Amino acid sequence: MIVLSENFRALFYAPFYAAHAIGAYAAEGVEVELRSSPDPARTAADLVAGRIDVMWGGPLRVLLTHAADPASDVVCFCDVVARDPFFVIGRTPRPEFRLADLRGVRFASVAEVPTPWLCLQDDLRRAGVDPAGINRVSGPSMAEAAAALEAGRLDAVQLFQPHAEALLRSGAGHLWYAASTRGLTAYTTLVTRRTVLAARSDELRAMVRAMARVLRWIAATPGTEIAARLASFFPDHPPALVAAALDRYRAAGLYASDPVLRQEGFDRLAAAMVSGGALAVPIPFVRCVDNSLAEAVVAEG
Repeated sequence: MIVLSENFRALFYAPFYAAHAIGAYAAEGVEVELRSSPDPARTAADLVAGRIDVMWGGPLRVLLTHAADPASDVVCFCDVVARDPFFVIGRTPRPEFRLADLRGVRFASVAEVPTPWLCLQDDLRRAGVDPAGINRVSGPSMAEAAAALEAGRLDAVQLFQPHAEALLRSGAGHLWYAASTRGLTAYTTLVTRRTVLAARSDELRAMVRAMARVLRWIAATPGTEIAARLASFFPDHPPALVAAALDRYRAAGLYASDPVLRQEGFDRLAAAMVSGGALAVPIPFVRCVDNSLAEAVVAEG
């Protein structure tokens, strides 16, 4: 049995929940136990310590692990979320929005995890905007930031689904920027250690095969059906909201077309981490990624 740790509960992780909901692991003959985790940093520590076999999470954690320990054997081995799932939602319509428009507005970036702001600040730099010149706060939760936008205390907020969808559907928010339009940005993969990859390659290959099955299912299945299958994972969210949120993600090409992690997306994430000061220098792709099982699964057709 593979012990898989959930990074934290989020709708953009839909394929990981769907793997259990549609029986993809069982169909591939591998038993996977899903465990919750108190926070992403703890999950990464548990993986390094051998308390879990596999985690899902951002390649950011893998890059940080290698920066702290060049001898680390932690690797990404199955791509799932290939683009950035965050949005900038504004209080008023701006159909001609440009990133430079964030200058002069009251803006709240995501505080719960580092990757969304690291990626957005890199987008700003590439657009010729100094992130330090943005009137930005980081501290309220996404739910609190959404409420502050509705109350007029903020002009724009950075959110993931379904917070973004709720604002859009109510008319209290307007879509200014979808970070997925940036292109490939390695956002969430399955992660393990090279020792586990070698010792349990048959089980992990079956796990990758199951995720490939799920990615095909997500691409072909309407949000209403996905939401129904995942209802037990998101009991506090209205099914219609979940369905709309997932359909927006699907339309954006958020999920990988297959489990092979592309270097283009990895390099874009690493560059954002360097420009944002999270990494001193880029870390080579080959140190952090092992595509051997994913490539074998793709070759199987």
